Amino acid sequence: MSSVLDAPSTAPTTAVDPTRARRTVRAAVVTVVLAVAIAAAVVASLALGARDIAPDVVVAALTGGLPDDHYDAIVVLAERLPRTLLALMVGACLGAAGAIMQALTRNPLVDGGILGVELGAACAVVLAMVLLGVTDLATTFWFALVGAALTAAVVWTAARLTSGTSPAIALVICGAAMSALLAAVVNLLIVRDEATNAFYRYWVVGQLDGRGAALTELWPFAVAGLVVALLLGGRLNVLALGEAGAAGLGVDVRRTLLVCAGVAVLLCAAATAAVGPIGFVGLVGAHAARLLLGADLRRVVPAAAACGALLLVVADVAGRLVPGHGEIQVGIMTALVGTPAFVLLARSRRLVSV
Repeated sequence: MSSVLDAPSTAPTTAVDPTRARRTVRAAVVTVVLAVAIAAAVVASLALGARDIAPDVVVAALTGGLPDDHYDAIVVLAERLPRTLLALMVGACLGAAGAIMQALTRNPLVDGGILGVELGAACAVVLAMVLLGVTDLATTFWFALVGAALTAAVVWTAARLTSGTSPAIALVICGAAMSALLAAVVNLLIVRDEATNAFYRYWVVGQLDGRGAALTELWPFAVAGLVVALLLGGRLNVLALGEAGAAGLGVDVRRTLLVCAGVAVLLCAAATAAVGPIGFVGLVGAHAARLLLGADLRRVVPAAAACGALLLVVADVAGRLVPGHGEIQVGIMTALVGTPAFVLLARSRRLVSV
């Protein structure tokens, strides 16, 4: 007589995928680390500058513990808080846009600056200023959006028509050529108009100081673009299978490509209209996100936005603390970090997979 203990168990068993569990834990750890790093960077941005303010005084200013006419409260609330929020917004836009562009092109060496999209937005803004006298940010944004979209379309088409080289290299070459052409057009326009030249020199270096109005005018476009970008990760994963594979899974490839590209252009246009062209944030942010979380774009896109926001806030704080007279604009600081990073990535035999 067989023992009941010898009978096979009929209780349901749940198999745990150790790889998925590790990825979930890793994603949770990375999320916590990025959140803490961004919080620390925000506190540093509010506390450090030409006048250093103690963290407890910063907290008191934010929570209403200081009188409205207190000098430290004015510095924190009227000057540094809008600047910090703008850095977070622009960095998140550029980081998310970089991740989307790299996924669409399957090229780990592109972002809005390298493809000329940001300079296309800048060129359209200059044309609007010179020909139409446009100066308000809300109207400027629409010209930046059109310029960015046209530039992206031209670069993409030129790269597709280029033969004799790989698509990845063709995109970079076409982007560089388009950037050179647009820079020449911009210079031709501004040398003939002193007022536009003065405004462009102030805007083109990419700076956050004195741009509080940009936050007020452009945050709806940035937030809308970021929300849609966070929802595109699954579709970007499907597109990574190739157009035939994505179509076989029931995805409308052409429409999905247009939506994803449109969101990336929208984010670049909002960032450029707000603070001017800022290079390499999308490139570094997207690579950092993939190094931390792998290739799953459902996690990479939000992580790239967070990394881009963190990078821009840190670069802004570093520009204020550089010894010497005055501060260094954030666009210059990101170029100092991003240029070596781009060279190292271009020379690497093992680029992070897209």
